[in-house]
Amino acid sequence: MTTKRTKKEYALLTAKGMAMGAADVVPGVSGGTIAFITGIYDELLGSLKKIGPEALQILFKQGFSAAWAHINGFFLLAVFGGILLSLKTFAALITIALTNEPLLIWGFFSGLIAASVVLLVKQQERWRITDYLAFIVGTAFVVFISVAKPTQLPGDWWMLFLGGFVAICAMILPGISGSFILLLVGLYPVFLAAINDLNFIALASFGAGCISGLLVFSRFLSWLLEKYHQVTIALLVGFLVGSLNVTWPWKEVLTSVVNRHGETVPLEQANVLPARFTEITGQANQLSAVIACAVLGLVLVLGLEWVSKRMAENEQSV
Repeated sequence: MTTKRTKKEYALLTAKGMAMGAADVVPGVSGGTIAFITGIYDELLGSLKKIGPEALQILFKQGFSAAWAHINGFFLLAVFGGILLSLKTFAALITIALTNEPLLIWGFFSGLIAASVVLLVKQQERWRITDYLAFIVGTAFVVFISVAKPTQLPGDWWMLFLGGFVAICAMILPGISGSFILLLVGLYPVFLAAINDLNFIALASFGAGCISGLLVFSRFLSWLLEKYHQVTIALLVGFLVGSLNVTWPWKEVLTSVVNRHGETVPLEQANVLPARFTEITGQANQLSAVIACAVLGLVLVLGLEWVSKRMAENEQSV
């Protein structure tokens, strides 16, 4: 698992981690999707799976260096360092972007997700009945979550721990957004406030939940991909297709709540056609610009995948 990398390669891994972190801040977009797009998904799961009793045995018997190599430590440090850096850097920026240009941002992320669907479908050699069933289940599950009525859970430390546990499981699944899960249970504003205010108790509780969730769920997901790879990929495709219901740009706000900053936060929304959006809100639907942003996201991901494949082919030919 451990591979020797140059400083440039570790810098690139950190950048990929930052892209994952930026995606996870946005409700509806999964950091797991970004990990898959950038080609580090399998190594990420494999490295996380090695953190456990075996790593502890190596630590006590062979020392820290051997244990660090066993879990692919520098890889994890680069990726999660990028995620943490991005969470602090992009939390405020993405909040501002979603406030000022929500239609364009959602259009862009819809393009990213659509491209991810294309990449995953290309992995399937042929579709069996079980694959179609898994796809339907995955799509229905995410759509159900996206239309579920949000609740408001308390922002206590133990609830943030549980929220981190569930959200991180969602984060490493392409198509299911950890941020959206937090939004559904009313912990998303609490999490953003903790980042911006540097509330260390809240962040530590959430972080502990994330670490616990990673160690447990990464093993389960690795087992699924190893034993039932094709069905699992079909399920992930369904997750992604279902998440397009979340990132649809034009929405009608059904219910909202005023947060502690006096800002109105939507709780329940319904997707509407662009013309209906203009009729309801009196705002321009920016249809052409949204389509352009979606195409940009699509081209960006497919182009990145093409470049990654070319680089891999060049490395093999050397």
